[in-house]
Amino acid sequence: MGPAASSFFIVDDDPSICAALARLFRSAGLAAQIFGCSREFIDQAPKLGPGCLILDLHLPDLSGLEVQAELARAGMGLPVIFHTAHGSESLRAKALQAGSVGFLEKPVPDQGLLNMVFQALGKEL
Repeated sequence: MGPAASSFFIVDDDPSICAALARLFRSAGLAAQIFGCSREFIDQAPKLGPGCLILDLHLPDLSGLEVQAELARAGMGLPVIFHTAHGSESLRAKALQAGSVGFLEKPVPDQGLLNMVFQALGKEL
């Protein structure tokens, strides 16, 4: 499966962040599905297929760490890359220990995020 066949999912409650990340993916020739809250994504996740999840850490309904735990309990092996404006070494350690493949501080560096996404999917740019 090439990168174009992979799905990219963005979960963030900030519409401007979602729009910026969607533009970034489009500029790389990729499409992303956007979800404004954790529950919306979790409800759709079983139908979405393989891909990579870009997940905000602080969301109004469930935290990113709670979403990651729910996905793990459901046996969904989506690679998770956290992005947050309010990170700490403690939260980074928790996310990585729980299986995330990355933890980035907002503003997310464009090339760094693309590299991390492709690495998570086992692809090269």
